This record gives sequence, structure tokens and C-alpha cells, in this order.
Amino acid sequence: MELLLLRHGIAADGVPDASRPLTPAGIERTSAVLHRLLALDLGCALLFSSPLLRARQTAELAVAAGLAPALQLAPALAPGGDAAAWLQQQAAAPQCAAVNRLALVGHEPDLSALAAALIGAPRGSLQLKKAGVIVLNWQPPAGAASLQWLASPRLLLG
Repeated sequence: MELLLLRHGIAADGVPDASRPLTPAGIERTSAVLHRLLALDLGCALLFSSPLLRARQTAELAVAAGLAPALQLAPALAPGGDAAAWLQQQAAAPQCAAVNRLALVGHEPDLSALAAALIGAPRGSLQLKKAGVIVLNWQPPAGAASLQWLASPRLLLG
């Protein structure tokens, strides 16, 4: 199974963390990244998102772009959540049994920490820019993962 880890786009400052929306520039850049991922044939059967507004908006943009058919909120993808344990549970669920690619939309440093843990790298060894993407090849439920690629929006968009 491939895991596509997508960090939310650029968000507004100065409001409570859970309520920070994407900025107009964040919407534009994130949409461009999502269309590029679709052009690279990286559509996902399932998409899970942190419930925080900026991540949810990023996931909604992904669905609107056609990257996934729908989104499901996953509180474990919120900052400080136990994404690794949640992912293990999801991998064992029937809805994931036949899935080739699963997308997770969340936050830093949580997504890069999850990727590092799955590939056996030290915490902090990966960094994910806003609207950046990590793609892993993962053998669930407890198998090791390999890093396929990590890309910033700048790299994806040229």
C-alpha cells in the first residue's frame, strides 16, 4: 500500500489554532499541488484528514480536485495525536483491505515524524513544507515502509 502524506497549505495567523483557515495564497498553491499530484496519477481511494480547519480545507480541495472520492475526519491526525496507532488500526479495517493508496492530511511535525518512524529513520530527519508531500510504500499492518519520495510545492510546481 502507498501512503500519501500531505501537509496542509499556508494558513492564517492570529486566530485560535483549530480555527486557522487557509489563506488565499495557501488555497492557490495547495490546489496547484493537488492538480499536479492528480496529473502524476496519484489518486487515492481513501483520504483521512485532521479535523483542524486548515487541514480539513486542504482535504476538501483534494476531493474537489479529484484526488480522492471523499474525506473522512480522523482526530488522531490532529497535532499531538497518535497517528501511528490510528494508522495500524485503519490498516486492519475492512475498508483499507483492498486499497492501493491512502492519503493522510495533517500537520508538522506529526506527519514527518510518522513517516520517519515508518521508515526507521530518526525523528526530525524529514521535514515537510506546507502543501508538501511524502509518499511511502508501506506493508501494513506492522511492516516496514520505504520512502518513495518527498517533495515540496516548489519541486512539484517547478
